[in-house]
Amino acid sequence: MELEAALPGFRSCFGAGGQPTRGGKRPHKRLFNQPKLFFIFTYVYVIQILMIKYEAAKKEALKPAVADRKEDIALMEPMLLAEGSRFRPELNELVFELATRSAGFRRSLPDGVAKPLADLVRSMNCYYSNLIEGHNTHPIEIERALKGQYSKDTKKRNLQLEAKAHIEVQRWIDDGGLHGRTTTRDGIREIHRRFCKSLPEELLWVENPNTHERFPVVPGEFRHNDVAVWRLIPVSPGAIPRFMDRFEAAYTGLSKIETVLATAAAHHRFAWIHPFLDGNGRVARLMSHATLLETLDTGALWSVARGLARSVSKYKELLASCDMTRRNDLDGRGNLSEEALVEFTRFFLKVSIDQVEFMEKLVEPKLLRARIHSWVEEEAKLNNVGPKTSLLLDAILYRGEVPRGDVAQILGLSVRYSRDFVADLTKLGVVGSETPYGPLRIAFPASLASRWMPGLFPEEF
Repeated sequence: MELEAALPGFRSCFGAGGQPTRGGKRPHKRLFNQPKLFFIFTYVYVIQILMIKYEAAKKEALKPAVADRKEDIALMEPMLLAEGSRFRPELNELVFELATRSAGFRRSLPDGVAKPLADLVRSMNCYYSNLIEGHNTHPIEIERALKGQYSKDTKKRNLQLEAKAHIEVQRWIDDGGLHGRTTTRDGIREIHRRFCKSLPEELLWVENPNTHERFPVVPGEFRHNDVAVWRLIPVSPGAIPRFMDRFEAAYTGLSKIETVLATAAAHHRFAWIHPFLDGNGRVARLMSHATLLETLDTGALWSVARGLARSVSKYKELLASCDMTRRNDLDGRGNLSEEALVEFTRFFLKVSIDQVEFMEKLVEPKLLRARIHSWVEEEAKLNNVGPKTSLLLDAILYRGEVPRGDVAQILGLSVRYSRDFVADLTKLGVVGSETPYGPLRIAFPASLASRWMPGLFPEEF
C-alpha cells in the first residue's frame, strides 16, 4: 500500500509507457536520454517510499500496548455444572420440560402462521432486549423504522436505527447465519460486528464517567481498555483472547441437553469476560437466542428476552451474584460460586418455559380467532374493512396460506372485487405474501398487537 501511495507521484514524471514528461508536455529528447536524471527521479521516490514505511512503523510503535495482567483462565471456573452436582436432577427436569413444550408449540403452528409470528416476535425481542439496556423504542416505532420511516427527533431516530440493526442481526441468526458457531469466538465477534456496523455514529462512543474521556466502539473488535461493571472489574484487555478461547472450548460441541443446560452459564460467563467496550448485554442475549433456536428448533417463536425484561431486577441481581467467588467448601470446586450459577440457571430455564407458555396461550386458535373477529367487527362498522374479512382471515389461519385464486370463492365475490379486497387488507398490513403473486398469509403488524395479541408488549406509545 505504501508503494501504491508513492507511485502516482513517480508516474507523473513519465507519460504513457514510462515516457518522461515535464509539466504535462513532452520534454526535449536530450532530457529523455539522460540516465542520470532517471536515476535521480528513482532515488527520490524510493526515499519517499521508505519515509512512508518509517512513519507507519513509528505510529504502530507509539500505540499503547494492550494491558494484560496475566489472569488465569481458572478464575472463570466452573464453566459447567459438575456431572455429580446435587442440583442436576432438578435442572435436567426443567431442560426436558422446556424442550418438550417448545417442540410442541412449534409443531402446533402451520408455516404460514409461524413465519409472520416469528417476524413479530423478532420486533418484540428487540424491544425487550433494548429495554433492559434502558433504551425504550416501542415496536410500532421499530416497525416504522423497518419501512424507512424515521422520527425527526435525532435521539428517537438513533434508537430506531439501533432497533433496526438489532432486528437485522436476529433475522440473520434466524435464517441460519450463525449455525454451528453460536458460542465460538468468531461467531460472537460477528454478532457484535453486524450489530455495531449499522449503528449511528453517536451510539458508537463510550464515556468514562470519572474522567469523561470518550472511547470509540469498533464493530467486532475486543476492547483495549479496562472497564468496570457494577462491582465487577472484568479481565484485562490483553487477557480477553485466551478467556474467549476457553469459553469456546467449554460451550462448543456439547450434547443437546448439556447445551440447553449450559445456556445460562454461557450467558453469564460471557458477560463476566465483557469482551467488548459496549454492546455485551445485547450480544449475550442474541447468543442465548441463537443457542436455543439451534438446539431446540424454536422457530424463533418465543423470546427469553421478554421474560428477562419483565423480571429485570432479578435478572441483574442473579447475574451479579454469579460474579461472586465460592462461598464455602460445599459451593462447587471452581473459583466462582456454583450455587449462584445454579440459581441463575434455574431462573433462566423457568423464564424460558414461562415465555413458551405465554406464546402458546396467545396464539391458541379459538382465542386468536375470537380477537381477530372482534377487531373485524369494529373496523367494519367504521368502513375500514369489508364485513367478509373474517372469512378470508379464518381460511388463512386454518390452512396457513391461501392461493390468491381461491379468494374470490371464499368471499363469494368476483375476481375483480376480490383483488381490491386483498389490496385493502395488504395496505392495512393484516395479510401479505412473499411475492406479488404468491399465496396469502396472515400478518401480525405491531400496530394491531394490542388487539390481536394483548400483553405481548406495552400498549402505551
